[in-house]
Amino acid sequence: MSVNTVRRAVLSFLALAPFSGLVACGYRLRGMVDLPFKVIAITGSPSPPLRADLQTSILTGTDAKVAINPKDADLILDITSDLNGREILAYNANGQVSAYRLSIRVGFRAFDNTGADVVPEAEIYMTRDMDFSVSTVLASDAQIQQFLSLMRRDLAVQILRRVAASAKAPQSKSF
Repeated sequence: MSVNTVRRAVLSFLALAPFSGLVACGYRLRGMVDLPFKVIAITGSPSPPLRADLQTSILTGTDAKVAINPKDADLILDITSDLNGREILAYNANGQVSAYRLSIRVGFRAFDNTGADVVPEAEIYMTRDMDFSVSTVLASDAQIQQFLSLMRRDLAVQILRRVAASAKAPQSKSF
């Protein structure tokens, strides 16, 4: 065996070692959301971008379809509130804004076609901190929109995961 062959083998082993450690501990990438519902309707007052992200997440991340009419659905996802916020996080030495905190807060509930709660009234939110420069205002506005879009997509998947977890959890009976 030549030195180059041994060197390649050792480098290959070192490159694969972290991945084998992740596999050994049970880590796996997020896959599809396993919902026990076949048709989902989105009601309430979601913003058009949130509605689109929820529909996309349902159609691409689950085996379910999106219903236009709630009467045709197995599950009704009712969005009760959808609020975006931006607050000043820091100022620079000149007193100009240097960082913002972006937030999205979504209130929702999910119930089946008989009216039984799958997820009672709940709220989910996300925040992201963003640096800001007065010299790049247009780029910062585009970055804000990009952050909000990514946050909405992530929230849509989190909502579906919460619905899936609640649907699988044993329902407690009150006496």
